[in-house]
Amino acid sequence: MSNNPNHVHFTEWNKPHVETYGEKAKLGINAVKGLAVLTCQDTRVNPQSIFGLADGDAHWIRNGGGIVTEDVLRTLVIAQRFGGVHEIVVVRHTDCGGTHFNKEIMYNKFAAESPAGLELVKKMEFDGFGELGVEGGVRKDVKTLKESPLFLEDTIITGWVYEVETGKIVQVA
Repeated sequence: MSNNPNHVHFTEWNKPHVETYGEKAKLGINAVKGLAVLTCQDTRVNPQSIFGLADGDAHWIRNGGGIVTEDVLRTLVIAQRFGGVHEIVVVRHTDCGGTHFNKEIMYNKFAAESPAGLELVKKMEFDGFGELGVEGGVRKDVKTLKESPLFLEDTIITGWVYEVETGKIVQVA
């Protein structure tokens, strides 16, 4: 654990944001461009910058791997029904940390470092990162979303891969 935690600086780091906030205070809950973007939590992935979008243009949904999960479905339903979303974008990326382990590796790591939580972590989903490859995983999640009865029939759903090595995005579904 760090002896110099970041949170002690948050108020100071927030000041430039507050100083330039201005018109952003007028943004509503609806995504200006009607987008919801599901992507990975990886620090190299900044979806707003990648797609050239501004604050308020989209709802951002992030998790480890950018994988469609039950909570992602719940979040997308809310975004569509109450947040003006008519287009869903699934984005995964090359060199995802989730492709460097599987559930057995996670369980072993947890058993060694935090054994009290092992049974809880065994209830979590850790597969789906690397088995199909990045493009295959995107296609699978896009198919899942398109086949789901949770979304309006005219919902546009696409899938993309972000290349962390080049900054390029490629549509794969």
